[in-house]
Amino acid sequence: MDGSPSSRQGSVTKHGDVLQIKVPLPFPLRWVNSYLLPGESGWTLIDPGLRTEAAEAVWASALAELGLGYSDIDRIVLTHHHPDHYGLAGWFQERTGAPVLMSRSGLEQTRLLWGDGQPMTQRMLALFRREGMPEELAQQMEEHMQGFVASVSPQPKVTVVEAGERVRLGREEYEAIETPGHAAGHLCFYRAETAVMFCGDHVLPQISPNVSYLPGGIDENPLASYLASLEAIRRYEVRLAFPGHREPFGHLQQRADELIAHHAERLEAMRSKLAEPATAYHVCRATFGERLSLHQLRFALSETIAHLIWLREAGKLTVNAREGLVYYRQA
Repeated sequence: MDGSPSSRQGSVTKHGDVLQIKVPLPFPLRWVNSYLLPGESGWTLIDPGLRTEAAEAVWASALAELGLGYSDIDRIVLTHHHPDHYGLAGWFQERTGAPVLMSRSGLEQTRLLWGDGQPMTQRMLALFRREGMPEELAQQMEEHMQGFVASVSPQPKVTVVEAGERVRLGREEYEAIETPGHAAGHLCFYRAETAVMFCGDHVLPQISPNVSYLPGGIDENPLASYLASLEAIRRYEVRLAFPGHREPFGHLQQRADELIAHHAERLEAMRSKLAEPATAYHVCRATFGERLSLHQLRFALSETIAHLIWLREAGKLTVNAREGLVYYRQA
């Protein structure tokens, strides 16, 4: 690797031909990693970040530092649809004319989340109410979720990437590997010749990627999908992994094992809290605490539900509905 890692947002760090740009986020993750790779006809941009004024300013500064214009970017590639990765894709497409590549499932999610009528918002709110969220918080959550539309607008015209497809990133071709769990249709990009992987948020160093349940038949057991994806990805020989958050790292197989163990511990911890019937909201607060922002609560509750679904499907919990609420208990 060339250059030393820096936590300074907007700084450009070189890792051989790969340039890492830290695009700021207005929540505790602090930044998302975007990557630029030089190619024969232009640069590939991976995961441009959430659209905010601060992020736009960082990109203007980074491109000026590199002596690049928007016209130098010839393709935009997304590992997944979450707004901190997808948000600036349409903004960049307007300025570059470049195609935006992502998975079919990811494209479908953007339409549910931020398309006409934002149907996922009402699905999520109905789910949260059934799982025990107080009405006052549910009303605040609706406004919070609607607030993300500006951070992903304008939305891009997407070119779909299929699992197993060879995708050019810069000068080289990479295999697109579908790794659902953290996000439906999440893609990692792997080049066997160099043992390099762009792993998005599938495997992160130091922190555990969120695994959330979304209603509507998208993935009825996302934690099972995530664990299976970790088992699959750990079979790849990876010398250097470029993640969506934190710094590039070289121990992907070990980290995948650590994440599998982490979820086994989390599953048992949640099961142990259900000697008596309780809602997912109660388990969420008992697990993650009371001092959560709305943003954090949304993902903490969705992750709690994903774990309880896994436990239910494994026969470790019973589930009963009473007075419009869902209650879980040890089997």
